[in-house]
Amino acid sequence: MYGFLLALLAAALFGAGAPASKALLAPLDPFQLAGLLYCGAALGMAPLVARERRAGPQLRLDRANGLRLAGAVLLGGIVGPVLLLFGLRLTLAGSVSLLLNLEAAATAVLGVLLFREHLGARGWLGVAGIVVASALVTWDGGSPGLAGGLLTAGACVCWAIDNHLTALIDGITPARSTFVKGAVAGLSNLLIGAATSAWVASGAEVAAALGLGALAYGASIALYIRAAHQLGATRAQAVFASAPFVGAGLSFAFLGESLASAHLLAALLLALSIAALLASQHAHAHVHESAEHTHEHRHDDAHHTHEHAGTARSLRHSHAHSHGRLAHAHPHWPDLHHRHTHSS
Repeated sequence: MYGFLLALLAAALFGAGAPASKALLAPLDPFQLAGLLYCGAALGMAPLVARERRAGPQLRLDRANGLRLAGAVLLGGIVGPVLLLFGLRLTLAGSVSLLLNLEAAATAVLGVLLFREHLGARGWLGVAGIVVASALVTWDGGSPGLAGGLLTAGACVCWAIDNHLTALIDGITPARSTFVKGAVAGLSNLLIGAATSAWVASGAEVAAALGLGALAYGASIALYIRAAHQLGATRAQAVFASAPFVGAGLSFAFLGESLASAHLLAALLLALSIAALLASQHAHAHVHESAEHTHEHRHDDAHHTHEHAGTARSLRHSHAHSHGRLAHAHPHWPDLHHRHTHSS
């Protein structure tokens, strides 16, 4: 129950990001607001990163992981948020919130196209349902809705690529990578915003944007990580998938946006589609070649067989470790240890 509540709180905080950002777009342009949101995320993650620094030695990224992190910062931290905020300027926050489900679909499709991952029949059905539901939402909004929907879809594609790049980073913890992304992307967008638009926001509005970033993009991520420790990644993601629906509900309840029948139909179709996408997994015999890397792990997952005296096998921790060659079969998703290709 504790892990479920953590995941639900993480989803609520993240879901609130779209409607709250809509309100802040009056005094701030998209570049300025995106910069403040991600600087706020860095501030929100700073205590967790400081605690990690005290707990153990610092890890270093090799060139490949450094490039992955740079790509995640560019697409997920700089381009994606700005596209989303320009989309929010044009259409309803409730519609944009529901459209954020496109990120899951784009992540799945790009995994198949770029990484030759497997996606079963239920997964493809889920992707198709998300696309159809998104089309319903954008069509109902007319021309502004279409433009806002396309910008939101572009943001979701950026975040989908970010998801794949981040999943391959094994040199630093999620908290540290989020801190770096927030600090670098936030400052970059702030500089662009300062150069392209006059600054008219008050101190209170700047503080509100920083606070929103700390909660919706900082604390939300930290809570999600803790929830995944308790529930496992799949169950935690299933709960976190409620975030777009939370955002839509807050938009209709507090921003005075009208709830159309297209929104209700799209929400139902999206819920069913996300469930199908999360249920998509497969099992087959596969081989793990010898490897040495650093990432967070536990010892009851059939992949991490090295021992620690006095450490519970279910305890998550991070350090450099080696894997010997291993061949086995079990149901799996394309996580860090299952990036093997599929011929079909």
